[in-house]
Amino acid sequence: MDLWNTIINNPQYIIGQYNDIWHEQHGSEDEYYYEIRNKFNETQQPEYLLFLLAKCVKAAVRYNARGNFNQSPDKRRLGRNPRMMRDDILGVSQLLNGKTEIYSTDYSHILEKATPNDLIYMDPPYQGTGQNGGFNYAGNIDFNDFVISLYELNQRNIPYILSFDGRTGDKTFGKPLPDALNLTKIEINAGRSTQAILLNREAYTYEAIYLSPSLTERIDMHKIEQQNYQPELFAVYE
Repeated sequence: MDLWNTIINNPQYIIGQYNDIWHEQHGSEDEYYYEIRNKFNETQQPEYLLFLLAKCVKAAVRYNARGNFNQSPDKRRLGRNPRMMRDDILGVSQLLNGKTEIYSTDYSHILEKATPNDLIYMDPPYQGTGQNGGFNYAGNIDFNDFVISLYELNQRNIPYILSFDGRTGDKTFGKPLPDALNLTKIEINAGRSTQAILLNREAYTYEAIYLSPSLTERIDMHKIEQQNYQPELFAVYE
């Protein structure tokens, strides 16, 4: 959240810091990356995180059980060029400055602030990928507590979109959400799974998107049922 806050409200600072960090890597790229990673884990400074995000493998954030950033560097590239990063940051700041409030708190506190005029998008850690089930996320959420929060949103007629689970071939991930939530499920083909490629198998990953009852009442589901699901979700919402 510190990184987002700095990008939105103090763009010139983060632009300058990223420029300096990026240029200092030349000649010892891998060693320098690990040095910056250690500095971020010690200080949590946003400029260090921005460099790690731009340089790490597949731009995929990974944390260990202690909550430390532990993703490796992509040795094929230097990270986003500072000139391009500058344009990105200024564009985001111009779009969101004065229009955005940033919070670092439990998700339930944010949901309490929602009204029927809002649209909530939730992308929590998939079951089994958090601290107790894997290495992809620093933590996880309690399934039962999360389901209760969804019930409460339904009772308050608050529209939301939820990315929650998925499947690869015949293998599904996590417990299914209760039918009583009356959610509309859409599966999005995310392509051939990495594991399938390594094993030379034809298994594809499908990610599930759930639409709340109050959302489906407001949108044209015939458009959603066409090929390009995700862009249509927001295009047809009023």
